[in-house]
This record gives sequence, structure tokens and C-alpha cells, in this order.
Amino acid sequence: MFELPPLTQRPTELMDDPSLEACQHQEALRALARIHFFSGTVTHIVRHIVSLLRNTGDSSDQSIRVLDIACGGGELTTAVARLLAAKTSCRVEGIGLDISERAIHWATRKHATTTKNLVISFRACNVLTDELPSCTLAFHSLFLHHLDHAQAVAQLRSMASATVIGFVFSDLLRTRIGLLLAQLGTRLLSRSTVAQIDGPLSVRAARTVDEYHDLFRAAHLPEPILQRVWPERVCITWRHK
Repeated sequence: MFELPPLTQRPTELMDDPSLEACQHQEALRALARIHFFSGTVTHIVRHIVSLLRNTGDSSDQSIRVLDIACGGGELTTAVARLLAAKTSCRVEGIGLDISERAIHWATRKHATTTKNLVISFRACNVLTDELPSCTLAFHSLFLHHLDHAQAVAQLRSMASATVIGFVFSDLLRTRIGLLLAQLGTRLLSRSTVAQIDGPLSVRAARTVDEYHDLFRAAHLPEPILQRVWPERVCITWRHK
């Protein structure tokens, strides 16, 4: 009743178009950063990452490397790494990966950081075809709905192979309420035409709770922990057994 029917063909979002003008791309990345802020994405992801770290029984004075997959403008990479450093006594290395050289340039210029307990850097990487750097944990947000079934399954396997402890990701649920929130939210939080067009498309391309579980089964990975969170999203945690 509340779920939208699955798409027969996954749409190409404007943000995925390499010919998108630089000013439109940057405006869309700023819109995405605001959406992450008002959605509480950083809080959700960090809470689950800290839970994974605590459940490993490792000492609190370790160094951890955290990957942000499809990092865009790097705001989420930076916020998560900084909050992790504040919440733990770990030395945190946050690495943002994105296929867009332009996004990596912006992220590096704005967010690259090196201090005693915190290093933040960015690398151009096609996360669908390149081998991911080895890391303690990985995360991403609003990325998996861009991928078809085979790509999503391969991405889960790739993150499992790259990580020592596990991974966390947040994404949309394909519901009628989610579609309404996307239509309203992108107009209230941004003037970006790209965001206003892509937002509802993203919800229609997203998955249901059962479909997220199906991805893990298809990837032959143990069942994740799945939590529904505001606004009509899911936060999924997976750890190595």
C-alpha cells in the first residue's frame, strides 16, 4: 500500500551525467550536503560505526581507516571522520572516494586535513570497477540506489573484501511517503534544479526493506542489521563474523 512499484528501467540521474556543467554540479553537491544535515545522516552513520568498533572488543587507542564511497563534495566524509575522532580515542584516517575528478578537487581544496589524530583525504576512484583500498570500515550514503541489482551486489562484496570490521550505509526507501518528502524537501532545502529533479527519481529507484535483504543474500553475505530511520530511509550495518 505504501510502497511504490519497482521500476522496469533504472533512470539516469542528472548528477550521474559527466557532461553536467560545473556550476550545476557544485550547486547540487551543496544541496546534497544540506539534505544530509537535515536528515541526520552523520549521526546515524557514526552511531552505527561506533557500535561496530565497540563490538569488536579492540582497544580504544587504535588507528582506524574509514572509507566514504561515492563521497561527492566530501562534507559527509569530513563530518563523519571528525565526529568519530571526537567520540573515540582513535587516530582516524578518513578517505573519500568518487569517480568525479571535479568533485575530488573541490573536496580536497575545502576539506583535506592533516593533524595528529585526524587525516582526511580524497581520491578519484571508480568504485564499481577499481579495487577499494583496504580499511577498517567503509560507509556510504544515498549511493546504492544509483546501482542496478548486479552492481549493488558487486558493491556489497567489494566493501566486504576491503574492510576488516564491516560497513554501514544509509539509503532511501521506495515508499509513497518518501516520494512526497523528496518532492517537498528538495524544494525547501535547495534551489538546485538538479537536486529537485533527481530527488524524486532517487526514491523511485530505491529499494524496499525486503529488497535490501535480498541484495545481501545474493552477495552470499551474512544478514545485516537494518534500521528504519527518518526521513523514510534505512541505515544498514554489516559486520564480519
